[in-house]
Amino acid sequence: MAVAALALNLQLLCFSNSRTRAKSRPWFPKRAAFFNSQKKAHIFIVSCSSSSTSQSPEANTQTAESCVNLGLSLFSKGRVKDALAQFETALTLDPNPVEAQAALYNKACCHAYRGEGKKAADCLRTALRDYNLKFGTILNDPDLASFRALPEFKELQEEARLGGEDIGYSFRRDLKLISEVQAPFRGVRRFFYVAFSAAAGISLLFTVPRLFRAIQGGDGAPDLWETVGNAAINIGGIIVLVALLFWDNKKEEEQLAQISRDETLSRLPLRLSTSRVVELVQLRDTVRPVILAGKKESVSLAIQKAERFRTELLRRGVLLVPVIWGEGRTPQVEKKGFGVSPKAAAALPSIGEDFEKRAQSITAKSKLKAEIRFRAEVISPEEWERWIKDQQKSEGVTPGEDVYIILRLDGRVRRSGKGMPDWSQIVQELPPMEALLSKLER
Repeated sequence: MAVAALALNLQLLCFSNSRTRAKSRPWFPKRAAFFNSQKKAHIFIVSCSSSSTSQSPEANTQTAESCVNLGLSLFSKGRVKDALAQFETALTLDPNPVEAQAALYNKACCHAYRGEGKKAADCLRTALRDYNLKFGTILNDPDLASFRALPEFKELQEEARLGGEDIGYSFRRDLKLISEVQAPFRGVRRFFYVAFSAAAGISLLFTVPRLFRAIQGGDGAPDLWETVGNAAINIGGIIVLVALLFWDNKKEEEQLAQISRDETLSRLPLRLSTSRVVELVQLRDTVRPVILAGKKESVSLAIQKAERFRTELLRRGVLLVPVIWGEGRTPQVEKKGFGVSPKAAAALPSIGEDFEKRAQSITAKSKLKAEIRFRAEVISPEEWERWIKDQQKSEGVTPGEDVYIILRLDGRVRRSGKGMPDWSQIVQELPPMEALLSKLER
């Protein structure tokens, strides 16, 4: 699990198998610190003071902090039920905000492991609303992979995307920042919509009394048809400008939804041919993933046909990502430990957490180039299926149909289609990696 759920509070952290003092760091550790340990060391919330190691009677007193630490230890040993009891106990011991966030988050991880989606969502919703949990952490934790495949996660993500005072305000703020970069003149347009609507409204305010005098007639009355024309222009202008404002707002919400789906896509894990596990975001600027989603027979046949164009597709950076419908619902034959394998690569920062660093991983990408082959294996197929079906709904395609989705080098969707792709057409469409068009795509 994300070994603990504490947000941005300065704590001195120690590893359970170390006696040295750790540097001050947040309770959400970097994935590198979590994955690089072969023994999968968990970080506990312990105060690393310089005092002597002699224990006092107060040291044995049960606190929220000690319960969270014990719960993490129990979870690492597979005792999920006992760990859940410790996190629940921690919430009853007057925890501070940092401890409450940790207890709620790790309690959600336990519920997710037990398949209790609604309980996990309730815990995460409380942590987001009351204890400043970052939504990016939920997207980034492998122990919540099963939860992210459930409808409860989709509902929670929609709440976070809409933002507001309840949950996900920081998540929506980050989405809007990306949206402003992609549509930099939307704010200017809205200003003119509001300004011109206000001007038309003020003009209509003065035109209405003139219209009444024109209807009444008499000496000095304004011309009726001229006044009616002015009023009609003002009303028509207000209607058009307000309609444009609502249209722009609708387009923004659609764009935010697409950015949210792109962010979810970037977090989906893959296993390369060298058995290394990476997130899709780590392959940006390196490959063009082609997602093949459908029945096993259809996907297998498409892969066989792709082998005929293997050399040309590799020149264009194509990486096949097969997703078999229903594969995520098959029981796992083997499950050792929790989360992703210790061999997994360290995940890049999620949205809102040093987002710019994701574009600066040149060293990591250069190492990946030697490991990338023609085909990759999806990890957590339930998450992949849910994302693909959401993408199908957004494009008006019936969820569950055989589809292919071609991604750009920057990780965004290039195009998609029903059925399986025509590889000869794709070879003609995609430029080689060394071509200028490919450099512009990055």
